[in-house]
Formats: sequence, C-alpha cells, structure tokens
Amino acid sequence: MRIVCIGGGPAGLYFGLLMKKLQPAHSVTVVERNRPYDTFGWGVVFSDATMEAMRVWDPETATEIEDAFNHWDDIELLFKGTRQRTSGHGFVGIGRKKLLNILQKRCEDLGVELVFERDVDSDLEFPDADLIIASDGINSKIRNAYQDVFQPDLVVRPNRYIWLGTDKSYDAFTFDFRKTEHGWFQAHIYKFDDKTSTFIVETTEDTFKAHGIEAFDQDQSIAFCEDLFAEVLDGSKLMTNARHLRGSAWLNFNRLICGRWSHFNGQSHVVLMGDAAHTAHFAIGSGTKLAIDDAIELTRQFEAFGHEPDKIPAVLDAYEEVRRVDVARIQNAARNAMEWFEVVGSRYADTLPPEQFMYSMLTRSQRISHENLRLRDKTWLEGYERWFAQSCGLTVGNGRTTPPMLTPFRIRDLTLPNRIVVSPMAMYSATDGLINDFHIVHLGARALGGAGLIFGEMTCVSPDARITPGCLGLWNEEQAAGWRRLVDFVHGQSAAKVGIQIGHAGRKGATRLAWEGIDQPLAEGGWPLYAASAMPYLPVSQTPQAMTRADMDRVLADFVRATELAATTGADLLELHCAHGYLLSGFLSPVTNRRTDAYGGSHENCARFPLEVFRAVRAAWPAEKPISVRLSCHDWVDGGNTPEDAAIYARMFKEAGADLIDCSSGQVTKEEKPVYGRLWQTPFSDKIRNEIGIPTIAVGAISEADHANSIIAAGRADLCAVARPHLADPAWTLHEAARIGITDVAWPKQYRSAKGQYESNLARAASAK
Repeated sequence: MRIVCIGGGPAGLYFGLLMKKLQPAHSVTVVERNRPYDTFGWGVVFSDATMEAMRVWDPETATEIEDAFNHWDDIELLFKGTRQRTSGHGFVGIGRKKLLNILQKRCEDLGVELVFERDVDSDLEFPDADLIIASDGINSKIRNAYQDVFQPDLVVRPNRYIWLGTDKSYDAFTFDFRKTEHGWFQAHIYKFDDKTSTFIVETTEDTFKAHGIEAFDQDQSIAFCEDLFAEVLDGSKLMTNARHLRGSAWLNFNRLICGRWSHFNGQSHVVLMGDAAHTAHFAIGSGTKLAIDDAIELTRQFEAFGHEPDKIPAVLDAYEEVRRVDVARIQNAARNAMEWFEVVGSRYADTLPPEQFMYSMLTRSQRISHENLRLRDKTWLEGYERWFAQSCGLTVGNGRTTPPMLTPFRIRDLTLPNRIVVSPMAMYSATDGLINDFHIVHLGARALGGAGLIFGEMTCVSPDARITPGCLGLWNEEQAAGWRRLVDFVHGQSAAKVGIQIGHAGRKGATRLAWEGIDQPLAEGGWPLYAASAMPYLPVSQTPQAMTRADMDRVLADFVRATELAATTGADLLELHCAHGYLLSGFLSPVTNRRTDAYGGSHENCARFPLEVFRAVRAAWPAEKPISVRLSCHDWVDGGNTPEDAAIYARMFKEAGADLIDCSSGQVTKEEKPVYGRLWQTPFSDKIRNEIGIPTIAVGAISEADHANSIIAAGRADLCAVARPHLADPAWTLHEAARIGITDVAWPKQYRSAKGQYESNLARAASAK
C-alpha cells in the first residue's frame, strides 16, 4: 500500500512506523510542516495501559521512551494555606519534543519517508495514496474540507489557559489554587525530564478579563503568573516556547467529537486520527494516549483483515467501531474533569473545606472512586474517612472508620442514621388510595434492610390527583391511619425515618397501571385532568383543562389538607413533588407551560403557583420537621429546562423555606433524549448543593456502596436515593456495608444469626477471586 500520514505528531509517526515494521513493502510517508526534530509543547502524560501496548507492538520504541520517562506516584495540592499529598497514582511523563524525536528516529530507521517543512492543504495532493492518515491536529485542513462527511462537533470551552514550562523539578503532580480579588487561578504542574516541568495556568473567562490579561503580551502574562504562583515556583522562572502565538498566548480549549472518522475521496481512503478526530482536555492528560491508541488499533485491524488495499474499507469500519467506544469513555471522563475546573471557584473552592476539596479534585473525572482511592493510598483515604466522620459528629476510634454513606445526617430536628434513601417508587397497588399489607411489607422490609430514610411512593392529594387508580392517596383520615400504621412499624422495628412525598399527577393522570400499559389512558373510570396548559402528555392522552385561579385555590387546599393529615402520622419528613411532568412540574417547565398570564413566561411567573403551594405546605407542616422538594433538573429536550433553570428554581424554594432539593430529571415530555450512564444525574445535585448552598439528594444509577461513598465524600450530595437496587434487594444497605467490610452495622435482632454467615461468605468469595 501507499500510505501518507499528514501531520507528524504522535499518531501519524507511530502509525507510520508500525505499518512499515509489519509490512516493509508498504510505502509510508509522514508529512510535517515543521522543521526536522523541531516541535512545540512541553511535557505529555502516558497511561500504563498505553505503555504496555507499545511494548507489545514495538519494544524498541517503548524501551527508548521508557528510558526517557519520568515516573511519579504522588499528587500534591496547595489550597487555602494547606499542603496535602496522596500517593499511588502512577503517572509517567515525557517531553513532547523528546517523544517526537524518538518516533522520528525510529521511522527513519525503519525506512519511513519523513517530509518536513511542507504544509499540506488537501488530501488530493497525494492522488497515488491508497490510505491517507489525517493526523494534522485540532485545526485539521483535511477534516475541515469534508465537514459534511466527518460531521465535526467543535465546542470552544469557556476557560482560558496558558501552557508554560519551568526549570524547577517537582516530585509530585502538583495543583496550586490561588484566589485573587477577581477569582481563582489554578496551576497544573508536572515534570517531564530531570530538569523541566510543564506549568499550565487556567482560569475563567470572567477572571481573565477582570485582570486585563487580554491586553497582555507573553512577557506580561509570564510575569503575572510568576507573581501569582511565587510560593510553588520558589524562585524559579516560567518559560514559553510559543513565541509564534500573538498577544497574551492564553488559549481556549476546543472539545472535538466527529460523527464519522473515514471517507473515500474518489482516489484514496482518508481516516482521521488523534486530535483531528477527537480531543480530551488536559485535566486528565489523555490526548497523547488517545493518539497512540488510535495508531495501534488501526494497525491491529490491518493485521486482522489483511494489508491489501481492497481490505481498507472493512479495516476502517472496524477501527472506528472499536475506537469510538474507548474514545467516548475517555472523553466523558475528560469532560467531567474539564467541567470541574471550569466551575471550581464558585462551586468548590469557595465552599468546600480543604480536606473535602482534595477529595473532590481527586475524583473529578468520576473514573476514580472511593474504593479505588483505597487501593491507591489506603492511609490517605482512611485519614479522610476519619475527618469526614468527625465532621459528622462521630467519635473516631482506632479501628475501621464509618464510611461516608453510613454517617448520620441532621436537618432541622431530624437526624437520619445514615445517608441512604429508599426512593419513592410507584407500586400501583392501592385501592382508594389506601395503604394495605403490601405497602407495609414492601416499605417495612426496606426499613429493616438498613436504609436511613424510607419514602413511600408519590402520595396524591385528591382522587383526581392520582396517576392511576392504584396510587396512594392522603385526602382522608382512613388513609392517614394507614400511614400511621406504617410509620409506627418502621419506628418500632428499625432506626429508619419515614418520608411522605405528596403530589398531583396533572396531565399525566387517569392512566392504567404500569403493567397494563404505562402512561396509556384509562379505557373507563377516568377523571378530568388539570394542568398549567391544555396539552396532552401523549397524542392519545386526555387533554387537560388549563387551570383557572379557582382550580389553583382548590388544589392548594388539597395540598394543605394532605400536609395536615401527614403531620398526624408521625412521619419525619415531607417532600413536595415538583418533578417529572406532574402538575407542579408542569408549571415550571416551558415545554408544558404555555400560559401568557401571571403564571407563565418568566421563571418568577412559572414558579408562582408551585411556590404558593410550597409556602402553604411549609406553614402547615411542623416547624421542627424538614421539607424537601423534588425537581426535574433537566428536561432533556430543546427548549426545555436545563440545570441552570433548575438552579434558579432551587434558589427560589430555598428562600421559601425548603430544607432539601431532591435532584432528578426528565419525564416531562416523551420527546426527551436523556444521556444515561453511571451516576448520570449526580451532576445536577452537585451543582445545586454547591452553587445554591442547600443540601441535596442525588438519584440515578447509584447501585453500589462505592458510588454512594464517592458522592457523599466529595460533597456532590448529602443523601443518595437508591431505587431499583432496593427493589431487587430490600437489605441493600446492610449487604453493601458488608461487601465493603463494614461489620459493625446493626442488623435487625431477628436476623442477626444470618449476619456472620453472610459476611463470611463474602470474605470467602473475595479470597477465592
């Protein structure tokens, strides 16, 4: 084959040398616009997995790179006058120039043709090529020539950064956060050879402009950074190798995702690689890793399918299918880390104590979890667990410390024994809204299973507020008596507390039981529906009546009556349901609220009626007991509410007296397109808790103790609501505690004989594994 790699970065060079090594008959050319052995940039970071793959594919290159590597295990944080360090993180770094020089030399030794000082404008300049590798970087001319094919999604991120170096050598990957009169700056620092370190300084656009840095030249930018980070520099100077950049040399990161990676231009097959195809923020240092992994995977596919030109289409399809998954995983982690740094000042640095800030920083990408930190540095994590437990009022001894998810949480006069919540989950098993034996057994079992707070399903405030005929209700004394029976059982047999979630179905009412057709309207026995606007939920759904003021007054009275009845049950916490497209949520979302009166349009107008209801409920609920509000923090549809809107509403409810925000999302419209994944709704809780300053409940794909401990320890939420895992295992909390080695958790006295055996079986299984 005739192969041309446009761009002499790690991707093009490494692919070129691999293909030439495996098939010397290939004609391979790498075209680079810079001079021979000349490059820009300071240091790059590799992963152990990438290095291991390089040892397999070309041991000669791997050995030379490893000889030039600098290894370090520690991360150090300078923050608010403290210096914290943790170990076991295993980084390897190398100078970008050194890396490229090694790859260039290896290409020459293998017979790859290197063409320097040639700026390629088009892939059509190589009509005889069978395969063209477009590895020409983030500003790829080749990709830009075929935008309709490659479908690049390029987003300029808001933070500003400057990539510098220093001759000071650091023995840890060092982060230094400094607050100025205009905001926070952070430095990312790591060594890459025995005398030089990369020194990246980052800040927000607002802080950048407030300091007037936009008008600086490079020397002024360097002087500013040297002064700001004088402590960590300790007399060393900062250097730039980007004199080719004009002005201050501060940049914005460009996040790139492409819809396709390959194209046949009529003469040659063109495939994107490295930064031309995808970017990963420097916050996790994976750009070079992705480039090398691209080169390895494309080579692997040629080895699998064959090196003949007619195999190229199949090779490129397989390459893209495999790489897209891994790239998406890395990009998701990089996005999490990038977004953490973009909001670090107001969300974390201003609000979290240094110990928790360190934990939050270490877990910012969500690739590193609580138990993973234990594997990396057990001493540091156990020290943090002791600090967290003490901050919750626990006395800490010499043994295993109570993990974050099992620490108590106090709000108003209520103290929960731990941070695990049984989510409100509709069971559709009531008759006339009454709690029956099923509900007692169902919720009672989960209380015995160790959760700190047990929620019943959404409990409707009137017969026409129900979702289905099987929903619970709280509009009469008989229903309240059923709740008293449940509350008395839970309080008498466990340490758990009980929450009642009250709500009104709105336009989503009068539907069948879930297993008979979820969201489908009742064929008979339905009731009139009310909503913010006269919009059916489904095309086949009943069209609700747009509420009049008289309707609002009646519904408000229903909520107050339900609250007064709830207060007689002995329940510990009340939650107002303002999520998932039900009545009050329908007012909050522009998707479902098309009103032009005082109850539609602005945030203040849309929240007017839900806040009226909340204030009336708060007044009717005992002052010493807390109230939470469940919000849909993202509608997942164009024109719908976003997390920014949710934060505005959360602040309004906080100011009205809410104690907790239960942060869910979606289910407002069937047109939604949620992005699911592990802990996928936790970012909403994180934002509201740390920007609005109100405790939160996190929900969504929290299925392990490791998840809950990570969320609580990092301050992303105060409580974790677990739904489906609690359906599968009523004793989820007890079992998860045992699985992570916590044996001092009390089991119900009736079940104590099983505790030791369960823990022994777990230990035996772990030992066998």
